[in-house]
Amino acid sequence: MSTNVLILCTHNSARSVLSEGMLNHWATKLGKNIRAFSAGSSPSGRINPHALTALSKVGIDTNGLRSKSWDEFTGPQAPTMHIVITVCDSAAAEPCPYWPGSPVQVHWGYPDPSNAPEDQKAQAFELTRQAIGYRMLQLALLPVESLDTAELQKALVAISED
Repeated sequence: MSTNVLILCTHNSARSVLSEGMLNHWATKLGKNIRAFSAGSSPSGRINPHALTALSKVGIDTNGLRSKSWDEFTGPQAPTMHIVITVCDSAAAEPCPYWPGSPVQVHWGYPDPSNAPEDQKAQAFELTRQAIGYRMLQLALLPVESLDTAELQKALVAISED
């Protein structure tokens, strides 16, 4: 059974999408049975083109990535999440829906690269992709299937403090 990870940001257009792409990339590369999804509380309906470029430049397939609501992951047909990560402060402050399966929840905040001046956006997205990629690699390296809930929570908090 896959370890499903849901990564949340308000608009699901930049940081959460970078996270989904990076975690799925590392899981595949390491042969881990981890599947990342991303969503937003108020999805924009489009992915920031700088996020797609940052992923594409390092060979990550962006086909299938889309901006979507977190409501897609609350129904009976949704995959059961084991981990829910918020990557923006506003999403972390919002009351989240009930997630079936009571997943471990953690906040890994990143500044919004969309707020960078236009001439610095590409660099801001690349630096954000690198920072996110490092944490997602650390997550992918965890023996998630052998950790109990408390151990997994502790390990995920430790990654955020690293």
